[in-house]
Amino acid sequence: MIHAYDKLYLEKARTSLARMFDFAVHDLGFELADFFKLFIVSGYADLFGKGDIRTIAGCSGIELTYAVLDKCNISYKRVTPRNDMDRSREYWAGWALAYYQFHSVLSFAAIEKQVSINDIIGMYNPYHEMDIHHFVDHMNNLIHANRQEANLKRLRLYAKLSQSELARESEIPLRTIQQYEQRQKNINKAGADYIITLARVLGCKAEDLLEN
Repeated sequence: MIHAYDKLYLEKARTSLARMFDFAVHDLGFELADFFKLFIVSGYADLFGKGDIRTIAGCSGIELTYAVLDKCNISYKRVTPRNDMDRSREYWAGWALAYYQFHSVLSFAAIEKQVSINDIIGMYNPYHEMDIHHFVDHMNNLIHANRQEANLKRLRLYAKLSQSELARESEIPLRTIQQYEQRQKNINKAGADYIITLARVLGCKAEDLLEN
């Protein structure tokens, strides 16, 4: 199974992300959703998600918090972290999200587009008392449900064509169209002849069929 990085660093990464979320909210006074956006735009989320050792294991969650704020040119006052042994909702959210990102290999930005950090906080009850795999399964279901339809499917439906009708008019195999719509095949890698033909049948621009 492919993971985002070596499992050796997973527990350190989970603790670091958990402590970062907790510290940003409870010690520095940020709203978690606002700080999570800073984490993404700073570039540290991308480094974290790709397993950059200096990011996931080379610094503490508190150090990572300050690094994010410095990168985003956000002013702050350094504070002494509180010694609270209770695990906050924010701590759990970071701990669980790091595990999910490791196993899904999705970027934090891609996850956030489908399931917001506030949605994850809302899962604290009951998932903080359950095995982490229940959280993973729930996240997978949410992301699958929230994922936007492929452009090909959206444009086909707009043109009021069934998959079979599109296959017949474009002379492209039905199975290929199904695979593009289900993202089992990447339409961005389709031959130019396929893209041009589909665009002609659907009455759209070729680039409209490509996925971001």
